[in-house]
Amino acid sequence: MSPITTHVLDTALGKPAAGIRVTLYQLGDDANAVEIGRGVTNADGRITGLLPENSKISGQYRLEFGTAEYFSATGRESFYPRVEILFEVDPAGGHYHVPLLLSPFGYSTYRGS
Repeated sequence: MSPITTHVLDTALGKPAAGIRVTLYQLGDDANAVEIGRGVTNADGRITGLLPENSKISGQYRLEFGTAEYFSATGRESFYPRVEILFEVDPAGGHYHVPLLLSPFGYSTYRGS
């Protein structure tokens, strides 16, 4: 499994959010971002293959979620055309699960397991 995974729950509908485009960037010391992974959430709202299994990771990362396309496809307006989550990975590595709880006019996130 990828050392960085995510899933999206549509809290307004009470179900997983399928079909959201997600891009993973690694942030450099100079704040430049390099795309290192991408995918689309499956029927369970999950992406598990952003990086190859056993990838060595540390530093700062950004997950970018294409929420405008998702809400448009479901026939709803939204306030957030894109959600970006910045987080830091410990040099010791490990698994980092970064969920997104989403509604048309709000969102939250946390470090999952």
